[in-house]
Amino acid sequence: MKNLFLLFFLTVVFLKAGFLHSEELEIGISQGNIKPTPIAVTDFFAENLKSKKFGKDISNVISNNLERSGLFKIINKKSYIQDSESLNNQPRFEDWKLIKAQHLVSGNIIIKGDTIEVEFRLYDILTQKQITGKRYETGKSNWRRVSHIISDEIFERITGDTGFFDTRIVYVAESGPVGKKQKRLAIMDQDQSNHRFLTDGSYMVLTPRFSPTSQKITYMSYINKQPRVFILDIETGQQEIVGDFPGMTFAPRFSPDGKKIIMSYSDPDVGNSEIYTMELSTRSVERITNNPGIDVSPSFSPDGSKIVFNSDRGTRQHLYVMDYNGKNLKRISKGVGSYFTPVWSPRGDKIAFTKLENRQFYIGIMDIDGKNERMIAEEYHVEGPTWAPNGAYLMYYKQSKTFVDSEGKVKSGGESKLFMVDTTGHREREIVTPLEGSDPAWSPLLH
Repeated sequence: MKNLFLLFFLTVVFLKAGFLHSEELEIGISQGNIKPTPIAVTDFFAENLKSKKFGKDISNVISNNLERSGLFKIINKKSYIQDSESLNNQPRFEDWKLIKAQHLVSGNIIIKGDTIEVEFRLYDILTQKQITGKRYETGKSNWRRVSHIISDEIFERITGDTGFFDTRIVYVAESGPVGKKQKRLAIMDQDQSNHRFLTDGSYMVLTPRFSPTSQKITYMSYINKQPRVFILDIETGQQEIVGDFPGMTFAPRFSPDGKKIIMSYSDPDVGNSEIYTMELSTRSVERITNNPGIDVSPSFSPDGSKIVFNSDRGTRQHLYVMDYNGKNLKRISKGVGSYFTPVWSPRGDKIAFTKLENRQFYIGIMDIDGKNERMIAEEYHVEGPTWAPNGAYLMYYKQSKTFVDSEGKVKSGGESKLFMVDTTGHREREIVTPLEGSDPAWSPLLH
């Protein structure tokens, strides 16, 4: 993360505002299928044509971010009555009431050489007051990141939830025929911009996982048919081998402080899959479970005190929670079907999982004690949930049973695609990628 901030030198100035802590609208995402809030996002004002393009582009990124969240309805700019130049001085609130805006975003742009100054203000139309305002100074090439940071600020001030726009997604990009797909690591911003490949496809990669504290990922690869775990620093490109782990099926996950990894594999001296932790600084390994069943897919709680995993130590795969040291184990899943790949929400209140029931796959969430289980996505094959850093959205991948080829023929082995949904399950949308995509992992906030 240090290198990222060196690249993205950013000065933030708070602008004078009538802050409305008691009057701000809070529309938490967990409240159900709520009606999106109408919001106007103007092109940011600029004195010259070159700056105006930046102002328009920043406005569009902010609009797209907010709309993609499902909580905002962006009012068409053609209906705006007040222009950006006069708005730069003071909003005419009655003009914005006429087009039924509840909030207004305005701003201005100044370019000085290779530096860009971006100022924005967020207004509450009903109270006719400014909620917040900030000014950012950075290199021109960072205009898109500034747009994401502003989007996060707007999202948080209106909804009460932390934003998720200044984040990235790493995933497995797939290409080629069924059964012989080339799999490469790829990364992109959460809005699918700045896409690039991290590996060249010369070896298979699986299940990347982000560190909660840095821009590092773990992933698994097969070298000489043996699973090997790597850690890759996305900012520096430096890569290190963690080790070879027989019988491993999923890459490790990081502990909340980023100092450990937790994983499952089959030690030849043990004979079945157990859960282990490793201190990254010393490479010392500690075994956490000890049971004849197959224990896999461990995930830490955000405070590091608990671990959730799935195991067939009963009649079929279920989800279990235990203390970080393996004590006080308890089964939490209670429904029919089999449960896989649990992952703890960053908020600490939910666990997402994959479920197979009656030959149908689902993505579900439940409370950490197993209560209030509900399915939020389904497909012939759907798997690999990953949480947004605010715990309000999930991403995963779907593979359909069949696909239609270029000649119009239906063939088996459908394409894998990434999807995103909020925790209500009402706003699912596809995440478009250049190639097929699977095994997504969501980064922490970059700022």
